[in-house]
Amino acid sequence: MEERYTTAWRKLAIAVYKQPVDSRIYGIFDADVTDIVNYIEKERAKGRRLTITHFVTAAVARALYEDVPDINCFVRRGHVVFRDDADVFVTVNIKGKDMTGLIVRKAQDLAVSEIAQIVREKAQRKRNGEETGAFASKGIMSKIPWPFRRMLFVLIKFWIFDLGFAFPFLKIPADPFGSIMVTNIGSFGLSYGMVALFPIGKIPAVVTMGEIVEKPVVINGEITIRKMLPLTGTFDHRIVDGAQAGVLNQGLIRRLKNPKKLDSPNPHEEKP
Repeated sequence: MEERYTTAWRKLAIAVYKQPVDSRIYGIFDADVTDIVNYIEKERAKGRRLTITHFVTAAVARALYEDVPDINCFVRRGHVVFRDDADVFVTVNIKGKDMTGLIVRKAQDLAVSEIAQIVREKAQRKRNGEETGAFASKGIMSKIPWPFRRMLFVLIKFWIFDLGFAFPFLKIPADPFGSIMVTNIGSFGLSYGMVALFPIGKIPAVVTMGEIVEKPVVINGEITIRKMLPLTGTFDHRIVDGAQAGVLNQGLIRRLKNPKKLDSPNPHEEKP
């Protein structure tokens, strides 16, 4: 499979672009989440704590896994290495100001309620000071003098991604950022953000959520007010081109129209 998708363009792009410093491309679009917002409000009245982030995480994972599995990969020593599952790295707000992140493994299989439980439990452990995963080493790394910090960073990157090993000394797992990242800047009152691709992350894309706002939308020739979620995608152009980004976008929008289906275990659509 790796050789099949290591196309001539990807071989050239891997050689031309640095990792991912000058290979970034962006996309902006709005998703109608009126039905999801209404669904969340009804479920909260029943005592269920669901958020728009949980729904976007489920939709992104299913779109990646089912619609564009060929971008669920990363570059290792000039070749494309594929992942078997859609593991989503979700950023969370800790104590109102600090950002950290957590992994939702095999998110393509999970209902929104299952994702919500995983995020809540992992976020609470982080709030209690039990930092694990990709951010577990940030305290240790920050105390190392600059020249040696950079050397250690390069070593960690080589050890984890080029060799595929965990880094137990710093409690970093072998694949700390998973397949794709979802981050919510809407909680800070922001609409759009051209976020960076973290160099050590080895992810093909970051999906950034903005603040939900009401906008006039034309439906069946009539203007109506809908709740719209601004979404920004940052992509590694060595892996993702415009056509693939478009497929991911359409798959995400299509799934966000059906909150009840997202809130059920995923039976999986047939991969292309």
